[in-house]
Amino acid sequence: MAVRKILSIDGGGIRGIIPALVLAEIERRAGAPVARLFDMIAGTSTGGILALGFGISTDDGAAKYSAESLATLYTERGGEIFNRSFWRGVSSVGGLFEEKYDHEPLVGILKQLFGAATLDSVGPDTLISSYDIERRSPYFFKSWNDAAKEWPIWRVARATSAAPTFFEPTDPDEFIADGEGHALVDGGVFVNNPALCAYAEARRIYPKGDRLLIVSLGTGELTREIPYEEAKDWGLASWALPIMNIVFDGVGDAVDYQLEHILGDDYQRFQTDLDIANDDMDNASAANIAALQRQAAKLIEQSGAKLDAVCARLVT
Repeated sequence: MAVRKILSIDGGGIRGIIPALVLAEIERRAGAPVARLFDMIAGTSTGGILALGFGISTDDGAAKYSAESLATLYTERGGEIFNRSFWRGVSSVGGLFEEKYDHEPLVGILKQLFGAATLDSVGPDTLISSYDIERRSPYFFKSWNDAAKEWPIWRVARATSAAPTFFEPTDPDEFIADGEGHALVDGGVFVNNPALCAYAEARRIYPKGDRLLIVSLGTGELTREIPYEEAKDWGLASWALPIMNIVFDGVGDAVDYQLEHILGDDYQRFQTDLDIANDDMDNASAANIAALQRQAAKLIEQSGAKLDAVCARLVT
């Protein structure tokens, strides 16, 4: 009986540095790049960007990016992605009447990262989530069978990371698959933890007798409470950003609960309480990035035995 090894990476904006550093540790302990350790990689939003990055190869077939090199995307470029000019802050009234950030800096970085590589060129089977706001339906990019498989990877990354209130949706005149345009937003609005979607796809495309091992990486568990005395009088504007965090966090916890019951020890989740770093998805300050790095180091230290056990199964 074959064992299919699946990696799932949550969304979470700048907090993606946490799973990136955990994966760097897995690469170190396993002695192999992520793309060679897993048969399928699923990702949402920042996790989708990482998933796509792991699937790119050089001309000689080697992995183009290590997990450690992708972690530098957050430390060195995070401030560019989440950078709002004074005038944008004024014109959008602090993000109330327009998306908080211009998406062009993000697009520029994605183009530099992925070049002309297309979705059907990535290494492991790759599953990326987004949501079509015009059709009111989830949209999954699948490297093995998708109408958009010849899309440049940067477009897929742009679609999965278009978080509402932060970046505008994709332009349907530019994002065309099967002759139809798609206005896409961050898949985190319905599946911030894509592990269960990866499980469903794996059951469909792999032989029925195969065993599944799913390694799921979170971007930090929210711990900042929302006091009742504050929230009870909130209206639409006050709830806009907190409700996104609640939805992203709650959906991820629900998937975690479900897969623990379905797979038992064949589902391994690495997650940490955000008790050191700030939980805002766009806090790319040097201080918070350093705190997120410490948060990842704490998770790695506390999960040493678990990481060794997972790596042993990945290289078997």
